[in-house]
Amino acid sequence: MQPLTFVPWAWREPGTLGGPAATDDPDRTGNDSARADEQASADLAGYSVEASDGSIGKVDEATYDVGSAFLVVDTGPWIFGRKVLLPAGTVQRIDHDERTAYVDRTKDQIKNSPEYDKDTFSTPQYREEVGNYYTGSYRDTPPM
Repeated sequence: MQPLTFVPWAWREPGTLGGPAATDDPDRTGNDSARADEQASADLAGYSVEASDGSIGKVDEATYDVGSAFLVVDTGPWIFGRKVLLPAGTVQRIDHDERTAYVDRTKDQIKNSPEYDKDTFSTPQYREEVGNYYTGSYRDTPPM
């Protein structure tokens, strides 16, 4: 069995976000990256976020500021109102009917992740720290 290759900042499947852009349109022309860009603009603020072992919070409006490769999750009282940055690669699926995003990491893995900092999230060092954390978590505990 080959090890799982984890790419933190890429959506696993072009249709992960669903919505109108993910529907098959036989008249549609263009390439897959254009379709993925359209899907990345889906409005997920306010969606619940479920880890593999329970609820961790809601997608925060700060998600609009960080770009389509991330979700900012407000954990509320679960970990003292801390916000975490989840790479798009952690998202298994999004249920628009339930307004819920499902990620394949545990609550503890997310709790131990680097905290989201609006002032440093765009620095290469911070993104590398988050990317390394999640890449390591996939190496140590691959999703089931």
